[in-house]
Amino acid sequence: MTQVPGLFTLVLHTHLPWLAHHGRWPVGEEWLYQSWAASYLPLMRVLRTLADEDRGHLLTLGMTPVVTAQLDDPYCLTGMHHWLANWQLRAQEATTVTSGPDTGYGSPEALRQFGIREYEAAGRALEDFTTRWRHGGSPLLRPLVEAGTIELLGGPLAHPFQPLLNPRLREFALREGLADARHRIAHTPAGIWAPECAYAPGMENGYAAAGVSHFMVDGPSLHGDTALGRTVGDSDVVTFGRDLQVSYRVWSPKSGYPGHAAYRDFHTYDHLTGLKPARVTGRNVASDAKAPYDPDRADRAIDVHVADFVEVVRRRLISESERIGRPAHVVAAFDTELFGHWWHEGPQWLERLLRALPAAGVRVGTLADAIAGGFVGGPVELPPSSWGSGKDWQVWNGPKVADLVQLNTEVVDTALAAVDKAMMHPDAGGRDVVADQILRETLLTVSSDWPFMVSKDSAAEYARYRAHLHAHATREISAALASGRRPQAQRLAEDWNRADGLFGALDARRLPR
Repeated sequence: MTQVPGLFTLVLHTHLPWLAHHGRWPVGEEWLYQSWAASYLPLMRVLRTLADEDRGHLLTLGMTPVVTAQLDDPYCLTGMHHWLANWQLRAQEATTVTSGPDTGYGSPEALRQFGIREYEAAGRALEDFTTRWRHGGSPLLRPLVEAGTIELLGGPLAHPFQPLLNPRLREFALREGLADARHRIAHTPAGIWAPECAYAPGMENGYAAAGVSHFMVDGPSLHGDTALGRTVGDSDVVTFGRDLQVSYRVWSPKSGYPGHAAYRDFHTYDHLTGLKPARVTGRNVASDAKAPYDPDRADRAIDVHVADFVEVVRRRLISESERIGRPAHVVAAFDTELFGHWWHEGPQWLERLLRALPAAGVRVGTLADAIAGGFVGGPVELPPSSWGSGKDWQVWNGPKVADLVQLNTEVVDTALAAVDKAMMHPDAGGRDVVADQILRETLLTVSSDWPFMVSKDSAAEYARYRAHLHAHATREISAALASGRRPQAQRLAEDWNRADGLFGALDARRLPR
């Protein structure tokens, strides 16, 4: 097929909050293990397969430090192994169903056939996990980065909403987040996915000081003109905008691919086994009336949607190149968890797409490739923005979460004062595990996930509990330290670290003074 002008970049943002040791079901570790099994394992398989075909520069993969911490954590690795084994047991149970409705996804024969397929899928996942993941996710990412198969994006520790964060803690979280990637993957990302694509004027200066050369925003931050990367303000830092016209072709509540009738239905469970044996069937079809999942029907739909997306990208590259009078850059960006967790067929679609695009004359590359290839325009002044509802900050500072905004401010002030005092102690100079834990709990308190979940009324009670739990930990340790009870502060820090021991290299001595 005829080569089209420009460059296409697929960007995936991989993020979950810290879930280890903080509940299991319905919100907690189960969320991690479901995403791991359905998205992270298949994605790594897809990337390895394509790398073995000598395909490079496939996509730009954002990995937040809090996710890589969990994928490397021994407790989480053990929990994941148990979860996969349980998945296989549940699938085996489905093969023994003897009663149920005569028709539909819940009929005994439909469940038996589904159970057989799920048992095989769980077995493959177990084999993959036990042979490749035994030392965590970082050893799998490293060769993909080194070979140029992917570009890695980093981010600040614990995914804070940066525009609302104290500048000292903002700088610390970003620098420590980049250092965390270097420790784990032997690579310091040049680009970041700013949490929630949130931006406030002037943040580019902090990025430049930390060595960040490029970051993502949502399309409306660039007034929809996403055909080129743009330098921000007076800096050399480049921002790339998500092309909503292309991205929404996949992830639109009304017309996105995952809602197609042939695909596995995310919301319909078999209550005996916890498996999802139905297909979408129709947008207005009740769960108990859903048809059984048919993998052959789904497979045909994948091919249709790969061809459709390729054509969408081709048309967009041609039209945008004509509009700006030079080869254009098109960026489609999604949460990684869409592929597999929310959309069961997503990893298969992704693998076929990354083969089909070059075959259709579309040049595929990373954000770094876009900079190297000159797909950068003149400077732009970005407005305060995010990729949340309204494309502003309302999800994270609106009336529904005003109490969390106030909580975060108070906790950060308390923590910074306590750490400053600790650093001025006559014996200060070496590593201070008390100060480290205060900052660790503070960063968990200000995670952007908690106000997001409250604003969206998605497990809001759990989100408030987590925010206040980490705030309590911060205050408790800080109070003991401030009152001169260092032995007690030490015990408290050690106790809280048993649950929240992520980011082991975090060092309070690097907090900007």
